[in-house]
Amino acid sequence: MRSPLAHQSAPGRRLPRALVVLALLAATVSLQAQDALRIVPLVRDDRVLVSFDMADGFTDDVRAAILSGLKTTFTYTVELRLDVPVWADRTIGSAVVANSVAYDNLTRRHSIMRMIDGRMDESQVTEDEAVVKHWMTSFKQLPLFRTMVLQPNRDYYVRVSAVARPTNGSILWPWGSGTSAQAKFTFLR
Repeated sequence: MRSPLAHQSAPGRRLPRALVVLALLAATVSLQAQDALRIVPLVRDDRVLVSFDMADGFTDDVRAAILSGLKTTFTYTVELRLDVPVWADRTIGSAVVANSVAYDNLTRRHSIMRMIDGRMDESQVTEDEAVVKHWMTSFKQLPLFRTMVLQPNRDYYVRVSAVARPTNGSILWPWGSGTSAQAKFTFLR
């Protein structure tokens, strides 16, 4: 004969299994985000240079929105954070990089521009869609932060969050309109 308590413990065993499944799903989503957005921080002279690439950012939906003449903006929030064990990490600095493209159907040219923290950084006009794709999704050694605020022999990381406007819910990421990733480094002096 089974004890009444033995029968009641079966649902209790399902809860840990459900938590394991949720943890695995979260880890899978996190790994997919890391693949979607690759970040490389580099310390050179008195700057933290940040390179990042969003490999899957220029989707067919993005391309269609651009070719329709709709101004499309990818906004990247870049944070430099101090890794603090057993405590909340501290944000050392933050920068917002916004890349926009507007396609003119009459001239068949793309006007692209980059703004960093609300200031115009660069702009150009091109007919080449490959240039637009690279411009919107790849960044090489942007000098976003100064090293004078960093402490020697400490662990830091750069976190990049990306959002597209306008969004249809799947323009960059199947579960929403944005993605994020981070990369760690140790500041040595």
